[in-house]
Formats: sequence, C-alpha cells, structure tokens
Amino acid sequence: MNKHIAGLCHVALWAFLFLSPLTFWRGTGIKFVQYLMYCMQPLMLMIIFYANYLYLAPRFFVAGKHRYDLLINLVMITTFGIALHYWTDYANNLYGVHVRFDDAISDVTNILRDCLNFAIFAGGSTALALARKWFTADQKLQESEAARAKAELYNLRSQINPHFLLNTLNNIYALTAIDQERAQDAIQQLSKMLRHMLYDNQESSVALSDELQFLENYISLMKIRLSANVDVTFTHNVEVPGVRIAPLIFISLIENAFKHGVSPTEQSFVHIEINATDHDINCRIENSNHPKSNQDRSGHGIGLNQVQRRLDLAYPNHYKWVKGTNEDGTIYTSAIHIDL
Repeated sequence: MNKHIAGLCHVALWAFLFLSPLTFWRGTGIKFVQYLMYCMQPLMLMIIFYANYLYLAPRFFVAGKHRYDLLINLVMITTFGIALHYWTDYANNLYGVHVRFDDAISDVTNILRDCLNFAIFAGGSTALALARKWFTADQKLQESEAARAKAELYNLRSQINPHFLLNTLNNIYALTAIDQERAQDAIQQLSKMLRHMLYDNQESSVALSDELQFLENYISLMKIRLSANVDVTFTHNVEVPGVRIAPLIFISLIENAFKHGVSPTEQSFVHIEINATDHDINCRIENSNHPKSNQDRSGHGIGLNQVQRRLDLAYPNHYKWVKGTNEDGTIYTSAIHIDL
C-alpha cells in the first residue's frame, strides 16, 4: 500500500476514536478537561496498537516467540483494563456522572469488555505487522529478481558480440581476396553495425527501424561470400515508426538461418520477413535445411539458447516462438510473435 494512504488511514482511525467521546455528551456542555479524561480509552488503545505493531509483533511474534508476545500482551491488556476502569470511575465521580449499574458484577463485566477491546486492537495490529513484513519481504524479493534478470539480460547481450563479430570478420576476410573496394564498403557497414551494438545495445529497447537497418547491413555482409545458387530475401513493413524492440533479438536467428540454410553445391534459400504494428511484432525466417555435420559445431546452439533466454527476460508471457522443420525435413521455419 502507498505510504501516504496508509498514513491517512492511521490518522482517520485515531481521529475517529479520539473524537468519539464527544458523541456521548452532545449538547451537554462537556468541559475540555473532562473530554481529555475520557480520552484515556482511545489513548490506551493507541499505546497497545503501536506497541504491538512497531515492537512486540516484529520482535517476538514474527520471530516465532509467540509465548513471549502472548504473555506481554496479557499483562499489558489486563493492567490497562483495570486501570481504565478505575480511571473512568474517578472521572465519573469527579464530574458527577451517574452510572446505572455500580456493583462488583458490573465492574468485572466492564473490565472484561475493555480487555476484549484491547485484545482486538492487539490482534489487529499484530496482523497488520505480519502483513507489512510479508509485503516488504515480497517487494525485496521482486526487486532482487528484477535486478538479477537485468544483469542476466545485460550479460546475454554482451555474449552476442564475440559470436557475431567472428562470423562477420570471416566474411570480410574472404572478400579481401576477391574485391578490395567491396571489402572497404563491407568494413564501413561493419562499422555502422558495431556502433549499433556498442551504443544502442546498452539500452533496454531501440527503434525497430534502427534494428532493421542493422539487420540489412548484416545480411548484405553475409551475401558477400554466397554463390548464385542461394536466394536471399529480406522484407519488412513497420506501420508505426516509433515501435521499439529489445536490441539484437533476431540476429542469432538470422545467423542460424545462414549457417544451416546455405549449401555450397545445392539450390538454397534464406527468406526473412519482419512486420510490426503498434501492438505486435512478427518475425518469420524460412531457410532450406542443410544440417551441419558433427565436425562443424561452431556455436553449439548458443545463439538459439540466448534468443530463448532473452525473450523470456524481455517479453515474459508476451511472446510465442514456433520453430522446426517441415515433414520432409527440407525447410526450417522460425516464427516469433511478440505482443507489445
């Protein structure tokens, strides 16, 4: 509960209790000192309430020392009940207030009634103290989980950089032996991508248009070393320019598509499509399926595991990822739907 609202609730409760004696003497001309004397009961209720709420419940009841808490409350409630009875009698005699019943039975009944009221306030304050303790513990746990998730997400983003950079440098290295001018252009594209990774990657989200430009540069670099038998397409449609997304969320999927979807001898394809509206993002990647041999296990599936974990952290319960091959195993499809 908001601290200000809780504080107002406390003020309202005690204002009501301390003003309640006035309702019994409405129009009788009660004196201020007499009113103060009859405020002894709400004052005792306040003492019992906060003694339990601030000290007894946290120190004894929450710690499992229930007997100590019960014993102290029993002594305090009994003492206050008897003291309130004699204080009320004194105030009534002082101001000539006549009580209808004045015998031993009524005295005991009044004491028990006041003790019951005190016990109700003691129990209520203990329950509130327990609720506050549990709420605070749950809040700290949530904050700890959020901090851990944030640190893990940052670590996952950092792990992408070496994996991605290694593949890209291999492509540029292959190009330098073929066309130096194109190699220079490729280095410039790589520079733009590194800028995106070094700066935008540190934010929790980036503009989808920037992410698409990053992917276009990457795909352009990947196409450098591909033969003519590989069909690569990248289409995208963003209806709302301001749509944002977690950075580098799709790059590992595209890497995986080029790794397993390209054959040096057979007809191959990699088709990538990304569409976005103001409430969702859809990425669909299809590629011909050419699984690598056991001798070529670079990456060991790390990229896909990172995608799964990053989706769990960035979009918990707000995404759907369907992946797998068709019936004859010739086409691999990876489709991600993200609700914004």
